[in-house]
Amino acid sequence: MKYIVTGGAGFIGSHIVDQLAAGGHEVHVVDNFLTGKRERVEGKATIHEEDIRNFDALAPLFKGMVGIFHTAAQPRMQYSIKEPRLTNDINITGTLNVLLAARDAGVPRVVYSASSSAYGPRHPMPLREDMAPEPVIPYAIQKRVGEQYCVMASRFYGLKTVALRYFNVYGPRQTTTKDGPYATVIGIFLEQRKNNHPMTIVPDGTQRRDFTHVGDIARANLLAMVSDKVGVGEIINIGTATNYSVLQVADMIGGAQEFAEPRQGEVRETLADNTRARELIGWEPKISFEEGINELKKMMGIA
Repeated sequence: MKYIVTGGAGFIGSHIVDQLAAGGHEVHVVDNFLTGKRERVEGKATIHEEDIRNFDALAPLFKGMVGIFHTAAQPRMQYSIKEPRLTNDINITGTLNVLLAARDAGVPRVVYSASSSAYGPRHPMPLREDMAPEPVIPYAIQKRVGEQYCVMASRFYGLKTVALRYFNVYGPRQTTTKDGPYATVIGIFLEQRKNNHPMTIVPDGTQRRDFTHVGDIARANLLAMVSDKVGVGEIINIGTATNYSVLQVADMIGGAQEFAEPRQGEVRETLADNTRARELIGWEPKISFEEGINELKKMMGIA
């Protein structure tokens, strides 16, 4: 089968490429390399250095594809507060371009990378897909609009779509401070620990997150692409249904700790109800958080 992964040189997209290539599929990557890294996918996929904001460049690439995994985004929440117009252009206009290019090329299905940030800060746990979204941060609003565009594309254009709401993705290739000031917490902690610096906990470490391994996230994408139970813009939580405090994460990694001021817009807790994922695409997590952290520590040479 021939697939496109937008943002395929990124953290999540490159793991989807890995799993597709391992399955013997022909994989094409569309990436502008603002945050993606070419070395992640070279030798595994045909690379098209294009920007999802350029509709005319996308349209011919989509011809003959059986599915699109749309992971391309500007994903950092704090960055979206600083640069809302840029992130809006990438995350909303870019997503609409992908859907319309898929429609025009006759691609059967698009799997959209959504975000649990769309729930917002006020829901009781666990978070279920039938809860009304209350996004606050620009990134969360933008990803929610992408979900709605998926429904629109299915309703009016006959394009099969499904939106996977990821919960706090971590794993190999995650961002660190080397990738800029908006890296993920586990990437920051591991880098600080490796360099014998105290782990910076914001603000007190009691906030809890449903950390989901990127390998499980990629597998959910492949299952969603072939499931006959989805296709009209369904929203599906991809999370483990367990969570850990930031302090627990720091303790698992080990080492000195320090505390910093809180950041704007952060929620106190995330926790997925993943019943719908099991029922609609046959997915459940396989990699425990302890296994995932130990894997990352071993990769970085941390005892």
